[in-house]
Amino acid sequence: MIESSANIEFKPRLRYGMVGGGQGSFIGDVHRKSIALDGMAEIAAGCFSRSADNTLATGAALGIKRERLYATYEEMAEEESKRADKIDFVVIVTPNYAHYGAAKAFLSRGIPVVCDKPLCIEASEARELQELAEKNKLLFCVTYTYSGNPAVKHGKALIKKGEIGKIHFITGEYPQEWLLAPSEKQGNKQAVWRTDPKLAGKSNSVGDLGSHIENLVHYFTGLKIKSLCARLDKIGPGRVLDDNATIMVEYDNGAKGVYWSSQVASGYDNALKVRIFGDKGAVEFNEEECNYIKFSQFGKPTTVLSRGRDPFDPHAQGFSRIPSGHPEGYFEALANIYKTFITALAKQKEGKPLTEDDLDFPTVEDGLNGVVFIGKCVESSDKGAVWVNL
Repeated sequence: MIESSANIEFKPRLRYGMVGGGQGSFIGDVHRKSIALDGMAEIAAGCFSRSADNTLATGAALGIKRERLYATYEEMAEEESKRADKIDFVVIVTPNYAHYGAAKAFLSRGIPVVCDKPLCIEASEARELQELAEKNKLLFCVTYTYSGNPAVKHGKALIKKGEIGKIHFITGEYPQEWLLAPSEKQGNKQAVWRTDPKLAGKSNSVGDLGSHIENLVHYFTGLKIKSLCARLDKIGPGRVLDDNATIMVEYDNGAKGVYWSSQVASGYDNALKVRIFGDKGAVEFNEEECNYIKFSQFGKPTTVLSRGRDPFDPHAQGFSRIPSGHPEGYFEALANIYKTFITALAKQKEGKPLTEDDLDFPTVEDGLNGVVFIGKCVESSDKGAVWVNL
């Protein structure tokens, strides 16, 4: 099979701004490149760093006019909201501590928001952002990247159609090894801020990795966590935030589950894996082999479905970009989220109604769920790994 689902079609062309993502940033460049894949939005403004020199240098490299480079996100939100050619949305890719303030500044001035995860630090802040977005009728996306994979979307469709039956158990794991060494003491910028509670918030491993498990499981199944019991470990010498976590969960339908996130698991790169078991079958997704979804039905041979080769649910197939055997991964998954969000935003600006498929991106509600999950994991662990209700 050599065909892909990509078609030449009319695409909206919107303007966006970015908070964070200056020179030396990993995630800011990832977001810019992912947005650029579909050519549906161009960057027009930015406050890329707390350093004015970094902001100016980054803006110059991106071809942004000097007048649209700002010293603070408050100034950016205020000035952009006044322009006839103001940005259509803002992308927030700062360390976690600044998410809430930046998102609130733009929502308050009528500008839709895309924010990296976790949405913010406190559940009260997340609820305030949700209420503000709803009050001002603004779209709000939180970039849980992995839900953008076509294989994930097909797995979700299988579960929704009842192909694995009633779900009774779920496992999720996300091991990495990058903090096995004291990287925060060796000049690794990511490690420095992720292990600092002033910048990362109340959790490291759960906030960075466990929140992806929570979101991906919810995206696949629609289930909500009813209660959990978490043990957060601080294995690296001198660390004040967790770098390893084990979490037992109970869902609103009575199903049970176990999550494990770790940044000190030797031999693992980015091994996010979710397995969902029902009374008729199972679905399994491995992010490092993200072009495939494993599907099992009781009493039948297990199949591994390939993106681009095997028939996918039509909605899922619409996100497949290139033929089979040509891997799609992280950039494409994030680009799919942006494509959906930008298309929905363009339709909204034209006064057109939005469908369920139009809103198939992680929302501010998903962001709130993640913040509550992180907070409850910390609460459970601090109390001695006891069960707590969400």
